[in-house]
Amino acid sequence: MRLAAKIINTRNAKERDMALNEIQVMNQLSHPNILQLHEAFEVKNQVVLILEFVEGGELFERIVDESCPLTEVDAMVFVKQICEGVQYMHQMYVLHLDLKPENILLVNHSSHQVKIIDFGLARRYKPREKLKVSFGTPEFLSPEVVNFDFVSFPTDMWTLGVVTYMLLSGLSPFLGDDDNQTLNNVLLGNWYFDEDAFEHVSAEARDFVTNLLIRERSGRLSAAQCLKHPWLNNISEKAKSSNIVLKSQVLLKKYMARRMWKKNYIAIAAANRFKKIGSSGSLTSLAI
Repeated sequence: MRLAAKIINTRNAKERDMALNEIQVMNQLSHPNILQLHEAFEVKNQVVLILEFVEGGELFERIVDESCPLTEVDAMVFVKQICEGVQYMHQMYVLHLDLKPENILLVNHSSHQVKIIDFGLARRYKPREKLKVSFGTPEFLSPEVVNFDFVSFPTDMWTLGVVTYMLLSGLSPFLGDDDNQTLNNVLLGNWYFDEDAFEHVSAEARDFVTNLLIRERSGRLSAAQCLKHPWLNNISEKAKSSNIVLKSQVLLKKYMARRMWKKNYIAIAAANRFKKIGSSGSLTSLAI
């Protein structure tokens, strides 16, 4: 059995509590579409998680691979598995709260099986306790998170709607020119189906997304309802007649390039900050 280690730095009590929360959450989960935790232990200022090893990379990285053309049926297969993982999590009263594309991996390079990973921000959901959170990536945040309102199962379903929209079109529905514009788009529910990007996308798929990207939490489909939606059913029959390659492959390349540029920019900025502080002789407690 091949395993992977995730090392979490725990330099203070808050970081240690977050690591222990991740372990507690993952210990309760065992599902084919959720990364499995095998063991965890603590060493000085670090918590080490021993995890199931997956080598297929991020789902979106597979999609932009020109040797793997993406059809709507492929998108159905991926989304159905994500829904099954989320349904199980919600049955176990766990909110993931960070279902962005980077946290959906493929088991290997030839498989269509996906795994939901990274439970660092996940929370146990207790209906009687009103939970609020203030973290996440702006373009994937739900309106209630942006408003610092109570979160619950529908919070994950909103993010699933964003991921599905991106799978089908290659576009990020709420992404603005900067974070403030993005957050404003989320609050206003300011999104639409780009006609060019969605040219070959079915009405069922559009309906699926429409019933997730609803500002009012109570109006969104649950994971169980998603699995009963017509779009995610009779997939084998649809595969016989649906072989049109979606435009999302080309458009996602641009999105991934932009994301990589942003990561590199942050890394360079951090490195420059490191140099500056080092040259001033005050390199003591730098946190990058």
